[in-house]
Amino acid sequence: MDISKYPAEPFRIKSVETVKMISKEEREKVIKEAGYNTFLIDSEDVYIDLLTDSGTNAMSDKQWAGMMQGDEAYAGSKNFKHLEETVREVFGFPYLVPTHQGRGAENLLSKIAIKPGQYVPGNMYFTTTRYHQEANGGIFVDIIRDEAHDAGLDIPFKGDIDLNKLEKLIEEKGAENIAYVCLAVTVNLAGGQPVSMANMKAVRELTKKHGIKVFYDATRCVENAYFIKEQEEGYKDKSIQEIVKEMFSYSDGATMSGKKDGIVNIGGFLALRDEDLFLEAKELVVVFEGMPSYGGMTGRDMEALAIGLKESMQFEYIQHRILQVRYLGEKLKEAGVPIIEPVGGHAVFLDARRFCPHLDQEEFPAQALAANLYVESGVRSMERGIVSAGRDINTGENHKPKLETVRLTIPRRVYTYRHMDLVADAVINLYKHKEDIKGLRFVYEPKQLRFFTARFEEI
Repeated sequence: MDISKYPAEPFRIKSVETVKMISKEEREKVIKEAGYNTFLIDSEDVYIDLLTDSGTNAMSDKQWAGMMQGDEAYAGSKNFKHLEETVREVFGFPYLVPTHQGRGAENLLSKIAIKPGQYVPGNMYFTTTRYHQEANGGIFVDIIRDEAHDAGLDIPFKGDIDLNKLEKLIEEKGAENIAYVCLAVTVNLAGGQPVSMANMKAVRELTKKHGIKVFYDATRCVENAYFIKEQEEGYKDKSIQEIVKEMFSYSDGATMSGKKDGIVNIGGFLALRDEDLFLEAKELVVVFEGMPSYGGMTGRDMEALAIGLKESMQFEYIQHRILQVRYLGEKLKEAGVPIIEPVGGHAVFLDARRFCPHLDQEEFPAQALAANLYVESGVRSMERGIVSAGRDINTGENHKPKLETVRLTIPRRVYTYRHMDLVADAVINLYKHKEDIKGLRFVYEPKQLRFFTARFEEI
């Protein structure tokens, strides 16, 4: 591997958190007590935590300083005004409704934009997004390009919407029966795959012709912008800020979890262009989140998010962020470990189907792989496969996604390249004795979003 391709961290470390490595025997006991669910492991028993990049970021000195200026007024906080101004500047949306995190925004959008029985096409489902859509009577339809479901196919912009699928859905169901198009940038469960600017433009043109709105999941939009700058013709010399602004010019609004590309530990928002939808969202946010000027966030957290959004536009920051993830992916590829290709923006996804070919999908190979990786190394990861996909709300049968993966999710500004080396070594060592990984079965299965709290036992 050519290490010169990977820039050093564009920051200095000012504060540290001590972590410890417990013994393998202790980890075997921990995972069994956790029901082989990595979500149920105590943080203090984890050595390198790659469960998620959501809210696990390291904030900057400017963000911490901003938190000391929190205006915790119940209404009319100055920090809300700063966040509102920042969202207008960065994304171009005139209206902002803050929420406690991204799923709060998903709930609001689903309630104001979906009529029961309407279809919500999107470029691959996400767990909480689909839950809110279905809970409000929507019917999710996957219209991502077919190539996104092929883990080993290394092509750019696998997150693109298939325009033929979208047009066919409109023709079959009628434009009036399409609530809106949900466009995620990037696509998490496809492996953090980006969407091209050309595809965003084309989706906007098609939906405009039929009077259909388009809402983005903006959670990792800065990562998406980097891929556009790196790989799409005509954007090499544009700034990240310019690319982000253009991306969202093709949408009617967006939900965002600030806990990812906002580089904070909590917070999110719903941003809109339509004033009528905004007024509806303002009424509902009082019921579910809080006053429209804080929406479940403290003043200090709104300030940190406003500053974090600006910091995420810095090229040096996002370049290091993307390439650190790519570094881990390339190390695993060189060792022959099967992963989703190309490496996406926020995580490396192990392809559990090829990693554990001896396990049937109903034996939850990705869940088993994540559990065994923890025992092997103290590294915590997350299942993104049949367990996360849940059950069909009508038939009760398991959804069986083509992608059965384990997500190694890299928090922002937290770990170094040496940490990535340790993770790579652990995965490679586990791959050498992958046949020892046993399948799992449910001991406890909750009805909703089961991957968070389900418990398993080895078969």
